[in-house]
Amino acid sequence: MTAAAGEPGPPMPSRGALLARRLLADRRAVLGLALLAALFLLAFAGPGLVRWSWTDTDFTAMREPPSSEHWFGTTQSGRDVFALTLRGLQKSLLIGICVAVISTGVAAVVGTVAGYAGGWVDRLLMWGVDLLLVLPAFLVIAVLTPVFRSAWPLLVLLLAAFMWMVTARMVRQMTISLKRREFVLAARYLGVSPPRIVVRHILPHLASLLIIDGTLNVSVAIIAESGLSYFGFGVQPPDISLGTVIADGTAAATTFPWLFGFAAALLVLIVLAVNLVGDGLRDALDPGHRRAPGGGGR
Repeated sequence: MTAAAGEPGPPMPSRGALLARRLLADRRAVLGLALLAALFLLAFAGPGLVRWSWTDTDFTAMREPPSSEHWFGTTQSGRDVFALTLRGLQKSLLIGICVAVISTGVAAVVGTVAGYAGGWVDRLLMWGVDLLLVLPAFLVIAVLTPVFRSAWPLLVLLLAAFMWMVTARMVRQMTISLKRREFVLAARYLGVSPPRIVVRHILPHLASLLIIDGTLNVSVAIIAESGLSYFGFGVQPPDISLGTVIADGTAAATTFPWLFGFAAALLVLIVLAVNLVGDGLRDALDPGHRRAPGGGGR
């Protein structure tokens, strides 16, 4: 039954509702969200399921295989691998999220300011971007993190400091294009201040890029932190992350696989889940990039 002439039609769904509908229609994205939710639940609720803390030592069980008492087995010193792995999972998830938020936020600010302001501001900011791009990130982090052994927030800041430059360049180019559009020119002629124009008219058009970048930066940051911790340059003792758990169990990976396998499997699941969510967000925000029906490229 059609609406009568002159009567308003059904309200158009909001952008957020459309995004949620497209995201939930993507099986890969739903699987990724379910995996992420399960991992967060395991990381922060799992330690309450067992009586062993990650700092406890069971002197009656040295390198014991998984059992009802120690679900993931024990280390050579009698520490519960389940508790250690969940502690490492907590720290890796927190580091990944913090790094992604900081790096994407810095990229958004620097890119929009450089692209909208132009002139010497643009040249100065892009000079800083070029300088950071040529700095050896691994060497800088390897030198600084052992100095501040217990300050894992420093690792977050260092990882974020070397992850935003490419995105900032992309944001700058898109901002230069957007500031020539009619709606931005109209706002300028009406006397709207530049910060308000950037926040109200430019950043909303960059939201899809920033959301996808932030999502994928979570997995990039977790992999980077795990790699640094594996070589002893990431999270420092007495704290742990998935990288340190994997590093401690690598030497016995073939003889005592539970020391290595559970942490490695969780690391793979995190990266897989985040990448699935990132692909789903890209398709939801830009349907033109959906995979072709025949299974071809995007």
